Amino acid sequence: MRSRLNAIKNNRLASSTAVLLLTLSLAACGGQQGSDSSATKDAPTGTAQDATASSPAKLDLGGNVALTGAGASFPAPLYTSWFTELNKKYPNLQVNYQSVGSGAGVEQFIKGTVDFGASDVAMKDDEMKKVPQDKGVILLPMTAGSIVLAYNLPDVAELKLPRAVYTDILLGKIKTWNDPKIKAANPEAKLPDQAITVVHRSDGSGTTGVFTQHLSTISPEWKSKVGDGKTVNWPVGVGGKGNEGVTAQIQQTQGSIGYVEYGYAKQNQLKYAALENKGGKFVVPTDESAAKTLESVTLPENLRAFITDPEGADSYPIVTYSWILAYKKYSDPAKAKAVEAMIEYGLTEGQKLAPELGYVPLPQNVVQKVATAADQISPDYTIAVTGSGTSASK
Repeated sequence: MRSRLNAIKNNRLASSTAVLLLTLSLAACGGQQGSDSSATKDAPTGTAQDATASSPAKLDLGGNVALTGAGASFPAPLYTSWFTELNKKYPNLQVNYQSVGSGAGVEQFIKGTVDFGASDVAMKDDEMKKVPQDKGVILLPMTAGSIVLAYNLPDVAELKLPRAVYTDILLGKIKTWNDPKIKAANPEAKLPDQAITVVHRSDGSGTTGVFTQHLSTISPEWKSKVGDGKTVNWPVGVGGKGNEGVTAQIQQTQGSIGYVEYGYAKQNQLKYAALENKGGKFVVPTDESAAKTLESVTLPENLRAFITDPEGADSYPIVTYSWILAYKKYSDPAKAKAVEAMIEYGLTEGQKLAPELGYVPLPQNVVQKVATAADQISPDYTIAVTGSGTSASK
């Protein structure tokens, strides 16, 4: 597994198309369906303790089942990893995920052209009302991570950005790297007399939604001039499609700065700034500082949380959950069962893969809440998320 993880890590900069091709290739690998009895309400399987690819449990779906999902690029490398391993565990289940951005993912989910969607910003009430009532929607946070401001300045190893400064950069008010406001926060840095190139998303993006919610919370000027959403009219800069595209653009453009998911920056060796949090402390994005942010937020019963400016002295200021959007009801019982098996894997073995790929494992109380919510999808499957083999409470 170590070599497989390294391979994924080395290819995080693959384009959305490459991610799609990788996941679609799973559909061709096929395999024999499990013939033993499935996980039932009386006999749950697939717990964190017994769910291992080396000794796969059987999942009776009545034949081969393929699930198709689309949405956020933020969790795409992690989901690709999960669904590859899930197929090894259950050869009769293939999950194909398309990294098309949260905006397109939500749109496809509402139209019913996919079996599940994915978004880095929770669906709003007006979006949820558009989902057909006979299907319904459940929002399931499956992972979490930081959004970082990555930059390309070869001679600047560390960079601190006060809240007012990074907002002014993105508003186009601070135009060069040796601006006095940047120099004041970084007196020892060799800041060049070079124009700043802002890089932003060109597609509808949950990452953009989360990032602009934060900017609107900390800056009245940003809120009035730009606002928040999956797409906004950027005052300055150039666009890139997906976290992949923004990462590539930053790598190729000296003097650039842009927002990407932490894992993309980490695995592609981009430098990223320490940002000033609500308490006035400069915090570097790490697994630990993101976990501190999640600790400061209580996830409500509807599992929707908008973390716009978190409390906590050591909290990193821009962290988000990433949600899978599932239907409450599936017309095909086998697909309903398969969706629960997919969610269970992500909540158990999938969480163990998260740190190496730059994501934050979900707190255990969140795992339990998500399992309970997802367990209503199929009457023929019980999601178990504890190592003892006890099933999630109904």
